[in-house]
Amino acid sequence: MLARRKPVLPALTINPAIAEGPSPTSEGASEANLVDLQKKLEELELDEQQKKRLEAFLTQKAKVGELKDDDFERISELGAGNGGVVTKVQHRPSGLIMARKLIHLEIKPAIRNQIIRELQVLHECNSPYIVGFYGAFYSDGEISICMEHMDGGSLDQVLKEAKRIPEEILGKVSIAVLRGLAYLREKHQIMHRDVKPSNILVNSRGEIKLCDFGVSGQLIDSMANSFVGTRSYMSPERLQGTHYSVQSDIWSMGLSLVELSIGRYPIPPPDAKELEAIFGRPMVDGAEGEPHGISPRPRPPGRPISGHGVDSRPAMAIFELLDYIVNEPPPKLPSVVFTQDFQEFVNKCSCRQAPWFPNPASPGPCSPQARLPSRLLGCPSPSTLWRPRSTSQVGWGLEGGPPRCPTCQDASTAGPGHSRWTA
Repeated sequence: MLARRKPVLPALTINPAIAEGPSPTSEGASEANLVDLQKKLEELELDEQQKKRLEAFLTQKAKVGELKDDDFERISELGAGNGGVVTKVQHRPSGLIMARKLIHLEIKPAIRNQIIRELQVLHECNSPYIVGFYGAFYSDGEISICMEHMDGGSLDQVLKEAKRIPEEILGKVSIAVLRGLAYLREKHQIMHRDVKPSNILVNSRGEIKLCDFGVSGQLIDSMANSFVGTRSYMSPERLQGTHYSVQSDIWSMGLSLVELSIGRYPIPPPDAKELEAIFGRPMVDGAEGEPHGISPRPRPPGRPISGHGVDSRPAMAIFELLDYIVNEPPPKLPSVVFTQDFQEFVNKCSCRQAPWFPNPASPGPCSPQARLPSRLLGCPSPSTLWRPRSTSQVGWGLEGGPPRCPTCQDASTAGPGHSRWTA
């Protein structure tokens, strides 16, 4: 619901979902919201630390009140992308440090109003794996989206400093991303649509969270011309304009994992010489005796895509890159560097028709084999979930039982008449 503003402040805004103020009415609303919040936290099956952090964030958020342009003090620029600039700011009335994304759009007032309304759903996205949302407003030709500040930055920024991210850490990254995607899908029927390293944020408390997911169709349409870089992480079915599902987000995650593992955007795939330079060891597939890595097809001249790593070969032109994603095999991890389980995990993420999603066209009832023991990532049984070398790290896949049948909501052994569960 749009907040009522005085005529002297012609800006659109979204108020926090939790009411504030000393009046009995707002106090009653706050108590009702608190009960509702506690119920939702129980449904998420969070540990005590996660509950406390989420409750602390929502308590701070309740004190923010209405967001106005004059209330922010700019501290520094955090980054730019998808048509917007993200700055670190302080909200003077509350003293909170936030990340403010400014998106300049030349749009009609009706579309602007719709974008602000559509962004309101972000108030309901409260998860340890989703960046917190304070509110959004329009002022002076720009839409401002105010979010939780993640002081560790995004994984693409981390990659620039670290060069490569170890497999054990990527195990935790994968768990957080999958849990974030599962939360968006199961609780809000939302697909992320833009999974990539720059949209995976970390902080000094060790939290890993997703940001910039597509809740506003109008905002996506209005920013269509700014998504050229994003398309390099899109799945083949999205690039082809065919039907796609949450499986496309998993594909994007797999591509991102390869990039974070080898230190550069993995298309075109690095050849053996480049891999040897990256890892400091010979890259030979022991099974076949062939160097790991597939050399790309000859590339015609064209405008290159920049910013995708240190590949010494000429960069691909944008249309050639998209053609490669659609028609060529997806990138793989070097077999002599990473564990077999990690390689298989990435390969499953990158399948065009992922084996863990049952074919909706095939006949027959639901079966335990057709379900996902880990909700999004398909593993035959919990015993096959990969555990990194360090026992202190969490393995690949999500804990928990299979999703419920969408027809009968039965999560037990399926019987005749159950519909197939699809993504």
